[in-house]
Formats: sequence, C-alpha cells, structure tokens
Amino acid sequence: MELPEIIARLPEVDLPIPTTTVRTSLLQSDDGQLVFFQILKDVELPAHSHKGQWGTVLEGQVELTVSGETRRYQPGGSYYIPAGAIHSAKLVAGTKIIEFFEEPDRYKRK
Repeated sequence: MELPEIIARLPEVDLPIPTTTVRTSLLQSDDGQLVFFQILKDVELPAHSHKGQWGTVLEGQVELTVSGETRRYQPGGSYYIPAGAIHSAKLVAGTKIIEFFEEPDRYKRK
C-alpha cells in the first residue's frame, strides 16, 4: 500500500537515517507529533528512552523490546511505550507504521 498524496506531501522529519532507508511524514501539534514511517530498508534502532509513544502497524512487521520484553507486531497491531521506558526496535523493509509521540519536539521538521 502506498500512502496517499495528502500524507506523502506532509513535511519530513529530520532523522539521522537516510531517506533512502526511512521516509517520514509529520503532523505537528502543541501536544505532540504524529509521524508516518515508511521503512525502505531493514532498520535496527538501539536502546533509548523518551516520553510516551503509541504506534500501530499498517504493513510489515515491528519487533519491539520494551523494558526487556520483546514482542512482534503485525498489521493492525498497536503498542504503547510508557515515558522513560528503555526500548529498541527492529523494522523490516516494507513496513509502514503510524506513531504518536507525546513530545511536541521529539523530532525536528526537515
């Protein structure tokens, strides 16, 4: 599934990952950020923490390790990472996810 133009034309997020690996579309508010992620190549995110994060898988697969517990999420699966929880992720090429970050400045706009 391709994301529709109304999403694809949103501003990108400034990530330390090349746009040939991950493509993003950002919706910004004073209360948080909603980011559409399209994973173009396999990605492993190292352990880190920040404020709360909620996500749902549209396509593909996400493997999350949160506070030492690993789970896999398929299309339709949702997850919540509480504020301060140490977590890491493995994202398979072809995966599309929507994530909401409670920090309005989690990512900078490109």
